[in-house]
Amino acid sequence: MAKRPEITLAQLRYFVAAAEKLSMTEAAREFFVAQSAVSAAIAQLEQEVGAQLFIRQRSKGLVMTQAGVQFLGDVRALLLSLDGALDAARGIDNQVRGTIRIACFVVFAPFLLPELISRTREAHPYLEVAVEEVDAEEARDALRSGRVELSVGYNFELGEDIHADTVVQAPPYIVLPATHPLAGHPRVFLRELSREKFILLDLPHSRDYFLHILSSAGLEPDIRHRTRSYETVRSLVAHGHGFSILNQRPTHDLTYDGTPVAAVPIADEVPALPVVIASLRSVRQSARARAVAEIVRGVTRDVFASARHAGIP
Repeated sequence: MAKRPEITLAQLRYFVAAAEKLSMTEAAREFFVAQSAVSAAIAQLEQEVGAQLFIRQRSKGLVMTQAGVQFLGDVRALLLSLDGALDAARGIDNQVRGTIRIACFVVFAPFLLPELISRTREAHPYLEVAVEEVDAEEARDALRSGRVELSVGYNFELGEDIHADTVVQAPPYIVLPATHPLAGHPRVFLRELSREKFILLDLPHSRDYFLHILSSAGLEPDIRHRTRSYETVRSLVAHGHGFSILNQRPTHDLTYDGTPVAAVPIADEVPALPVVIASLRSVRQSARARAVAEIVRGVTRDVFASARHAGIP
C-alpha cells in the first residue's frame, strides 16, 4: 500500500493564503510567522502532493501552476467542510463565530450589504462578513473555486453544480427622464419607445437579458451608451440620453446629482429575474452560511418590497 502523504492543516492554510496573495511574504504576515516558515511548509506540501503548486519568480512573487489552481479549489472546499464540522461541534452555545466570505452581485451591493452587515452584527456579534462584489460570471467562479461560501444575485446560468435558492422575483421596469411624455403613464409598451436611444447596463448575462426583452417586443435597440454601472445608467437617462430597463429600484427617484428619473412598469409580458442565494452543492453548508443566508432572505425581501411600495409591481 502506498504511503499516505503527511499533510498538515498549517500547510494547507499557508498554501491558500499564498495563493490568494501570490506572495509568501504576505501570507506569512497574515499568520504572524516568518516568511521562511511559510516557504518551507509549502515546499513540504509540494513534496507530499508530488506536484509543483507555484512557480517562484524572484522579486515578482508567485505564479500558480495548473496543478496548483486545481488543488486550491479542492483545499478551499476541504477547509470549508472542516470549518462547518467545527461550527457544529461548537454550536451548543448557539453562537456562530468566525468569518464567512460571500459574493454579492455588484448591482445589489448598495441595496443589500449595509443592512446585511448591520443585521448580522446584531444577530451574531462574533461573526464577520467578508464580501466580494462580482458580476454573474465572477460569482460562479468564486463559488467553484471555494473563495466564497455563498453568492447573492440573479440566477444567470449558474450551472448544475451550484444550488440556487430563489428568494424573490425581480420584475424589470422602464427608466425614463422625469420630463419624458410617457413618464407619468401607469404602464408603457416597449414599442412606444422604438425610436428612442437605449442605455445598456453592460454586465455579463445582464446585457443578454435586457436585449432579449427588447428583441421579444420587436425592437432593435439603438444603443447610445453602455456602462457597467447601475447608477451611471440612471444618470444618463435622467439627463435625457435615452431610456433603459432595470430590475432594482431605489426608494427614491433621484440620481447622484439630484436629477430625477421616472420608473414605469412594462405593459408587455416580460420575464422577471429570480434573486437567489447560491452555494456549491458538493460542500456542506456551514452554520455561518446558514445564519447569513437567513439574514440575506430577510434583507432581500425588504428591499424588493420597498420597490413595490414605490409603485413597481
